[in-house]
Amino acid sequence: MLRLSEVKLPLDRTEADIQSAILKKLSIAPKDLIGYTIFKRSYDARKRGAVSFVYIIDVETTREQQLLQRFKKDIHVVPTPDTSYRYVTQTATKIAQRPIVIGCGPCGMFAGLLLAQMGFRPIILERGKAVHDRSVDTFGFWSKAKFNPESNAQFGEGGAGTFSDGKLYSRIKDAQHHGRKVLAELVSAGAAPEILYINKPHIGTYRLVKIVENIRHTIESLGGEIRFQSRVENIQIEDGQVCGVTLANGEYIPSNHVVLAVGHSARDTFEMLHHAGVYIEPKPFSIGFRVEHPQTVIDKCRLGSQAGHPMLGAADYSLVHHCNNGRSVYSFCMCPGGQVVAATSEVGRVVTNGMSQYERSGKNANSGIVVGITPADYPGSPIAGIEFQRRLEEKAFELGGGTYKAPGQLVGDFLAGVPSVQLGSVKPSYKPGVNLGDLSLCLPNYAIEAIREAIPAFDKQLDGFAMHDAVLTGVETRTSSPICIKRGDDYQSLNTKGLYPAGEGAGYAGGILSAGVDGIKVAEAVALSIQKNSKCLS
Repeated sequence: MLRLSEVKLPLDRTEADIQSAILKKLSIAPKDLIGYTIFKRSYDARKRGAVSFVYIIDVETTREQQLLQRFKKDIHVVPTPDTSYRYVTQTATKIAQRPIVIGCGPCGMFAGLLLAQMGFRPIILERGKAVHDRSVDTFGFWSKAKFNPESNAQFGEGGAGTFSDGKLYSRIKDAQHHGRKVLAELVSAGAAPEILYINKPHIGTYRLVKIVENIRHTIESLGGEIRFQSRVENIQIEDGQVCGVTLANGEYIPSNHVVLAVGHSARDTFEMLHHAGVYIEPKPFSIGFRVEHPQTVIDKCRLGSQAGHPMLGAADYSLVHHCNNGRSVYSFCMCPGGQVVAATSEVGRVVTNGMSQYERSGKNANSGIVVGITPADYPGSPIAGIEFQRRLEEKAFELGGGTYKAPGQLVGDFLAGVPSVQLGSVKPSYKPGVNLGDLSLCLPNYAIEAIREAIPAFDKQLDGFAMHDAVLTGVETRTSSPICIKRGDDYQSLNTKGLYPAGEGAGYAGGILSAGVDGIKVAEAVALSIQKNSKCLS
C-alpha cells in the first residue's frame, strides 16, 4: 500500500471527494484504485473561517511499484509502514509465581492486558472499586459532598483518566507503534473506530466506563485476575530483590515481578516506597487553577465563521507564556464543552481537574492554567513535593469553606487584585460548588504573579481569554507526579530488582495514551524477564 500525506479537503467533503483527491494526486484511473483507508485526519485552523481537513490516507492500487518509482522524491507518497503489533514472547506453561500489577489505571490495565495476552496470568491489585461502583461514589461526592478516600476521581478501576476528557493523543516518540496497539484495544473494547484516525481523539467519561469493564473481562478471560479494594500496604524486598506484596488486610502474595502503576496521587504508596529504600528522585510538576469561558467564545476565536460546524465540534486551544520572573505558564488538559470536577483523594483537601463527555456539549470550556515549578521550590526529601501539594490543597479547602467547595474568582477581579463577591455571565461547573473570594491566597506569590502576567498575554492569542466574567477555580496540583521512581534500560528500579515503576505515578507518562504505551513496554520487559529466569531454572 501507499501512504499519501498532506491531502487537504474542505469540511463538507464527501467520499467521492476523497477518492477524487487520491486519483488526482497519483494521476491514476478509477480502475487502478483498489481501495483506501484513512490513517489520520486533522484540521488546519491557521486561517479563521477557512478551516480545512488534512488527511493521511493509505491507498491500495494495482500500480504500486510504478507509482513508488514515479514519486520516489516526493515525501508525501511513501510505502505504508507496518504498524501491526507483535508480541515479544508467549508462554503456554504455568509459571511458579504470577506477575503482580499494582494499580488498574491506563498503565496498569494495559500492562495487565498484555501480560494476559502473552499467557502470564497476572494478578492486578487495585485499591479502589470496580469502575461502575467507583462512578457511583465519585458522582455522589460531586452532588452530595460525600467523600470516600479509597473510591474517587483518582482511585479505582480506570484510574484518573476515567474522569477526564478521555484524550488519546501524546507527543511521545513511538517507533514501535505501541500507541496504535492501545487505540486498537480500545476500539475492540467498544470505543468508536474514529479514534484510530482523527487527530486528538477522545472517548468521554461515560463511554470510558463500559470500555474499562470490557478490557477487564478480556483480562479475566485470558486467565488474569483483578482484585478490587486491595490496597498494597508493603512491598517485601530482600537483598535488593522484590519477593512479594502485603495487602492492607494482611494477605501476602509472593512474586518476584511487580509492576508499580499506581498513578500520580498514590501518596501513601510513595511514602512506603521511600521508607523501604526504593530509589526516588523529586521531579518538576505544575500548579495553578482551572479557568472557564463560554465555549462559544473559544469557538469563535479559533474557528471564526465556521464555529459550530458539526464536523469540527467544540474548539480547543493550547497556550504558553514565558514570564518575566522566569516562570512558564501554560494551558493544561483543555476540556472543550466540559466541566471542572472535584479530584481530591484525601480528606480535608480540594483539588480541581477537568473532564468532558464524548459530545463535548457543555456550555463552558475549561483548562488548567498552571505554572511550572521544580524541586528547588520545595527542597527537602525526595518526596517533599507531596507535602508541598498538600499545603496548597488544604488552603483551598479552607478558602472554599471547609465543605469541599472550591475557592473561585472572576478573572477580571483576579487581575485587579480584588476578591470576587458575585458571579457574572459565566456559571462555574465545579461541584460540590464554588465559594468566591481571593485566589491569590491559594498559591505562592511567584505563581500568582506569573498567572497574572500570562492571562493578558493569552488574551492577545485568544480574544476574550481575559474576559472579566471568566471564572478561575482552585487549585490544580495533580498535573503530574511530584516524584520519579528511576528505572534502568530493563525497566526495573535502579536499586530494586523485580520492581517495574511505570506510568504517570513513576514519572514516565502524562495522559491515557502515553500511560497505556508505558504499560505495554513494561509488560514486555516483565514477560522477557520471566522467560529468561524460567530458562535459567530449567
